[in-house]
Amino acid sequence: MSDTTIRTNPDVILIGAGIMSATLGVILKELQPNLTIEIYERLDNAACESSDAWNNAGTGHSAFCELNYTPEAADGSISPKKAISIAESFEVSRQFWAYLVQQNKVVSPENFIKSVPHLSFVWGEKNVAYLKKRFEVLQSNPLFKEMDFSTEFSALQEWMPLVMEGRDLTEPMAATKMDIGTDVNFGELTRSMFNYLQSLEGVSMHFNNEVRKLKQRKDSSWRIKVRDLTTNQKRRVYPKFIFIGAGGGSLPLLENANIQEGKGYGGFPVSGQWLKCTNPEVIAKHEAKVYGKASVGAPPMSVPHIDSRMINGEKQLLFGPFAGFSTRFLKNGSYSDLPLSIKTDNIIPMVIAGIKNIPLTKYLIEQVRQKPKDRMDALREYVPNARSKDWKLERAGQRVQVIKKDEKEGGILEFGTEVITTNDGTLSVLLGASPGASTAVTVMLDVVQKCFKDKMDSKEWQSKLKVMIPSYGQALNFNADLLAEVRKNTAETLKLN
Repeated sequence: MSDTTIRTNPDVILIGAGIMSATLGVILKELQPNLTIEIYERLDNAACESSDAWNNAGTGHSAFCELNYTPEAADGSISPKKAISIAESFEVSRQFWAYLVQQNKVVSPENFIKSVPHLSFVWGEKNVAYLKKRFEVLQSNPLFKEMDFSTEFSALQEWMPLVMEGRDLTEPMAATKMDIGTDVNFGELTRSMFNYLQSLEGVSMHFNNEVRKLKQRKDSSWRIKVRDLTTNQKRRVYPKFIFIGAGGGSLPLLENANIQEGKGYGGFPVSGQWLKCTNPEVIAKHEAKVYGKASVGAPPMSVPHIDSRMINGEKQLLFGPFAGFSTRFLKNGSYSDLPLSIKTDNIIPMVIAGIKNIPLTKYLIEQVRQKPKDRMDALREYVPNARSKDWKLERAGQRVQVIKKDEKEGGILEFGTEVITTNDGTLSVLLGASPGASTAVTVMLDVVQKCFKDKMDSKEWQSKLKVMIPSYGQALNFNADLLAEVRKNTAETLKLN
């Protein structure tokens, strides 16, 4: 144990070694190689929480199959706006990853991304009508032009044979299919990006280090207190800019920073579980990501899906996730996380949001009370011939949904991601969950725009950005030719079908 306090003055501190911090760190070093960056993670490796392959869906979230991105309004209309935005963001991510591979900054793309068709599957007349309407709305956009729709049993059987085995043929069914969907191992990608970052001059990474206190000084810089959980070594760090991308751990750090922009924010934790297939013969029958419709009141992370995955070089088959409730904000967190996060400035928004989301509370209670038979019944809606002996329950990730003040509503529960940035651009904090990792590049570019505005607007940075992301500054949903070129180039580089 050392009694000496280490003091450093980096340009940038990244708190949390997940996909968001890795993405921001790489972008900043590409734009300004002489930046000094320190990364702090309280666990012993990168991507052990939300970015880990077992803790997220692994879907390259491009809105190809996720029905919650195209909700049906009360008048029956379907807006494609959110789906288009997410699809655009994923294309940006693909371009950035392809750039890293082309430059040998990240190697072996087959270790983190592979082609897997994305399907949406529904049954019942009302749901079939909705899916057809959704298909017609989306397919008119270049991003979704390659989408197929069918109600024919023979086509559905070809697309997803495991899902169609033993199904009642008299029931109306429909599916959409996008062959250019992907499965992404965000844990592998994150670790690859950090490996590259650590090879660069001016970058240091500190595992088993927990950030305890944040305080802004009069000159707008920050003082951060860090403790090494292994040696008890203390650090005082004085960065010019801080990014907090610590998943569920971001909210307590935001509260600790005590910034005006962070007042009124709270969090509602939702845990997850998967049913994991243990029978290789069953696993081999399925080669798709098949998403259905969420139950009433269910959070977006609980949209049911039967997924073909590639994790650590092995093909896996997962169903779920099944939601639950825990007062932990992280999978490796503390049961006191939720109670300690309740402050005088956020208690009213949290109470109001709770009252207005009774269906979610009811849904979570039902999920927590589920027995193995209940989970198998849910699985058999997607795999009618599923046998209990072929599946086992696995713990998935922990998410914290954002609760924030709202002038009209008092308090609202947000299911997306939220970035809180100080007016002076010295601190940026990412809260929330879906679609998360798939849109990391777009989200982090927004952070750079807000926090490094003068440099971001410079010719030098703009030209570098266009090298990293060829479509930068252009809307792909309005430019079919550019989209086709981008998809072709990234597919070749990332070794996608």
